[in-house]
Amino acid sequence: MFSVPPDDTELGMKKALLRRACLVLATLFAITASAQPIHFPTANHALYERGGEEKFFVGTTGMPWTSGTFGCVRSGGHQMHEGLDIKCLQRDNHGEPTDPVLATADGTVVYFSDKPALSNYGRYIVLRHVIDNLEIYSLYAHLHEIRPGLKIGQTVATGEKIAIMGRTSNTHETISKERAHVHFELNLLYTDRFGRWFKKNSPNEHNDHGDFNGQNLAGIDPRLILLAERDQGAKFNLLTWLQSRPELCRVFVRKTDFPFLKRYPALVAPASGKKPIVGYEISLDYNGVPLRLTPRAADEIKSKAKYQLLSVNEPEQQKKPARKLVLKRGSHWELNTHGQNLLNLLTD
Repeated sequence: MFSVPPDDTELGMKKALLRRACLVLATLFAITASAQPIHFPTANHALYERGGEEKFFVGTTGMPWTSGTFGCVRSGGHQMHEGLDIKCLQRDNHGEPTDPVLATADGTVVYFSDKPALSNYGRYIVLRHVIDNLEIYSLYAHLHEIRPGLKIGQTVATGEKIAIMGRTSNTHETISKERAHVHFELNLLYTDRFGRWFKKNSPNEHNDHGDFNGQNLAGIDPRLILLAERDQGAKFNLLTWLQSRPELCRVFVRKTDFPFLKRYPALVAPASGKKPIVGYEISLDYNGVPLRLTPRAADEIKSKAKYQLLSVNEPEQQKKPARKLVLKRGSHWELNTHGQNLLNLLTD
C-alpha cells in the first residue's frame, strides 16, 4: 500500500482553508479582546499566569508581593492600599524602568501633575472613562515622564502610550530601582465640591490637585476586575460587578441633593412610591465606595439625625478594618470619625 501525493490543486485548497481558519480565530480573539472594558496599563500581564503574582506585583520593602495588591494589605491589615503596584519589565543601562504606561480604556485626560514633590503619587495622570454606564477614573502614579504634549481634555484610546514608568514620589522612603513600578488605580469620584470640603476640614493644609486629590477618589480593586473579565469574557459588566461586591454597612443620609447622585444615576435605585424623598440609604463597601443609593421617604426613617447607621456586616469589618469607617462599643455599632468625614465629603 502506498499513498498518492495530493496534486497542487488539493494543496492549494488545504492552504486556503487553513488561512481562513486562522483568520476566523484571529477575528474571534480580537472581538473578545475588544469586549474587555479594562485593559492592563503596561505590557506586564503576568497576573493571568498561574503563579504569576510575584512577577506582576511589587511589595513594599521587605514585604511579600501581597503588600502591592489592593486593600487592607499593609501594617498588619490596618493600612489601606488603593491600587496595584505593577512591576516593570524593561530597564535601561542604569537599571531605571522604561516600560510604556498605557491607557487602560478609551477616555479623556482630566488631570496630571508634573511636579513629583507635591504628592505621594509623585508624577501622575488621571483619565476619565465611561464604562457600562459608570464614570470611572483611572490613575497612573510614580511616573518618570508624562508623554510630551499630553493635554487636559485630550482623548486617548485603549492601549495608547501616555507615560513612561518611573519611581517618583514625595515620601520619606524613596522607591528603589529594584521596586520600580506603576501604581495603578480605578476609582469613582466622590464630589466636584472637593475644594470646599477640603478647605473646611483641613484649613491649614493646601490642596494642590483640585478634585483629583487622592482623598476624593474612591478606589475599587483593579485586580478583581481584570480576573473577572478573564473569567467572564464578554459577559462581564462593570456595574453588575460593582454592585455584587460585599457591603460593609448601610447608612441613612438626610440629604437629597449632592453631586454623586447626578454623576452615578446607575447606582441610584428607583423610588418605591410617590411620597417625598427625605434622604438616601447608602450601601458602602469596606473602602467607602457607594455601591447602591436607595431613596427613602419620611415614614421609612424615624431618626432626625443627619446620618444614621442602619447595619454593619461584622465579618467584613473584621476582615477589612483599614478604613475604620465604623466602630463597635460594647454591642453597639456607630460611625467612626472617618466614616462621618467620608459621608460629609460625599454629601456636602
